[in-house]
Amino acid sequence: MSHADETVMKAVKTVKAAQPAVEGRGPLAGIRVIDLTAVVLGPMCTRELADLGADVIKIESPEGDMMRSNGVSLHPGMSSIYLALNRNKRSVKLDLKGEAGRRALSGLIETADVLIHNMRVAAIERLGFGYEAVRAINPKIIYCATPGFGQDGPHYDRPAFDDVIQASCGLVGVNALGQDKPDYTPSLIADKTAGLAAVNAVLAALVCRERQGIAQYVEVPMLETMTAFMLTEHMGGMTFPGHPELPAGYARLLHGGRQPSPTADGWIAVLPYTERHWHAFFELAGRADLFETLGVANRHTRNANIQSIYTELRKITRTKTTAEWTAICDEIDVPCAPIYALEDLAEHPHLKAVGLFEDVEHPTEGRIRQIRPTARFSETPVCIRSLAPTLGQHTEEVLEEAGLLVEDGAPGAGCVAQHR
Repeated sequence: MSHADETVMKAVKTVKAAQPAVEGRGPLAGIRVIDLTAVVLGPMCTRELADLGADVIKIESPEGDMMRSNGVSLHPGMSSIYLALNRNKRSVKLDLKGEAGRRALSGLIETADVLIHNMRVAAIERLGFGYEAVRAINPKIIYCATPGFGQDGPHYDRPAFDDVIQASCGLVGVNALGQDKPDYTPSLIADKTAGLAAVNAVLAALVCRERQGIAQYVEVPMLETMTAFMLTEHMGGMTFPGHPELPAGYARLLHGGRQPSPTADGWIAVLPYTERHWHAFFELAGRADLFETLGVANRHTRNANIQSIYTELRKITRTKTTAEWTAICDEIDVPCAPIYALEDLAEHPHLKAVGLFEDVEHPTEGRIRQIRPTARFSETPVCIRSLAPTLGQHTEEVLEEAGLLVEDGAPGAGCVAQHR
């Protein structure tokens, strides 16, 4: 092992050793986020910030985040999706259509570093919490909007959910794979990708405020974010506008080259990628002749013949079991993996070894399984500090901390809040 490798391994061990020993305040400890988001995109963003240590105050209407009802539930309002997206947050129930709720939110905004919403911009303006209004309350705040479409385009006020953005960014069309029927990706990938992009944007704005003293408006529109995400590998001929004969897209992904390979007892993902990979794979399979006949030795001919190459690969993989191919590919250092079903992921040997899944006791839901924060920090460890709250669970606590009075002892949608 080289000195560099030893240094990396030492750092990894330090991170792992530190994880359980510290309460897990995280690198964003001391940052307060007002979370005016619902469904998936916004809560994905604010969950990441909460996992990193931010104090995320989730503002919910009297009806609560609609995602409380989507997914699998033991009790109403506490679905599997809501539990996954809203840990490490505090729930405050406010009716922002009423004066009391708006006054309470204004008081909380005064205490915050960041405000994030995923409403249409016109809708939040009508509530009285557009950027200019919020900046007047707190000039130092980072204000992040995550609309479906950028506000300088003709679709600026259209409603947008994951399906609409998947269709609009080209993903649904790509999933047709040359067939007649386009299809959605069975994951809320547009919501989650835009949510992670919003995390990056908010963190960059916080760094800018720290170093340059500049607070600002940040916009992370879903369509633009997903289109940029999609076209990273699929720009193809669009990269060269003077050459209309060059097609858009990455051929290996579009024309059936990228498919799970059948084995004698199931399926496997196997990906010989370099010249050395293909040579070792075909040699071991007793088909060294294919190395020459399919032009595998040359990267350009290999790409041109990718469909034929993968057709032959799938014929070969049928001859052995998934376990046999996994062992063989590991031996010759060819990337591979068995195809895992969702319900089998908790038993994945690597994921078990790194403790990705944590079984914890929820105050209302009993034993639940959560996925721990995946980033690890040697000096400011992160962890699941608290589990997803019930609707309005922290209303009184948060308002009191912010120096707001709750009159008549009635926190929540009907509360009257004022500055002390």
